[in-house]
Amino acid sequence: MKYTITGDNLQLANLEIIPGETVYAEAGAMTYMSGNVSMEAKMKGGFMKGIKRKLTGESFFMTEFNAQGGTGLVGFSGNVPGKIMALDLRGGKEWILQKDSFLCAENSVDLDIAFQKRLGATFFGGEGFILQRTHGEGIAFIHAAGDLIEFNLQPGQVTKVSTAHCVGWEASVQYDIQAAGGIKTALFGGEGLFVTTLRGPGRVVLQSLTLAQLANALSPFLPKQGNGGGSLISIG
Repeated sequence: MKYTITGDNLQLANLEIIPGETVYAEAGAMTYMSGNVSMEAKMKGGFMKGIKRKLTGESFFMTEFNAQGGTGLVGFSGNVPGKIMALDLRGGKEWILQKDSFLCAENSVDLDIAFQKRLGATFFGGEGFILQRTHGEGIAFIHAAGDLIEFNLQPGQVTKVSTAHCVGWEASVQYDIQAAGGIKTALFGGEGLFVTTLRGPGRVVLQSLTLAQLANALSPFLPKQGNGGGSLISIG
């Protein structure tokens, strides 16, 4: 598989596949595909993995893409303005991802739910924070809202991050999710309810924007229901 990532703040992952190669993606991630590419919803990883995805708010099915009779092209994009990054997992590499970060991958890449030891923190770690694990002999693509920020933590080096800004990190990085300094800080400090502590060694990828921040910024400009049942658009 060959690929390019194009665009600035509305990026696309453009994948070039030949017959026999398969890529898969979350439902709705496909932007375009050439006429010789077929797509099919599949229960990726079997029934139990489908159930796990459904329980965490994801689609029960993944969508697979195959080229027929020659080289095919298929493009994928995220659901918010932001960046796309390729993760080369070959050689035994493994990443832990926020559940909304995964975009697409080669068929040789596995995606599964990664449950933290403290189950409550995994499920309630702010903004629907669920963790996924991806590994395998291939390339996966992740997307982030806004810009990507990457750190390469040295052994024992620690960084603390607002949980909603986490995109993913190498499996060698230790992580812990904690409430952010009590109720007062959470409600009035403007830093979100949870903070993730990351300890190296390993790479860490963050996003400069969150879905909650984007929604709050757009909210004043969205159509509002009027008294007569119609929609009123607020123009500042």
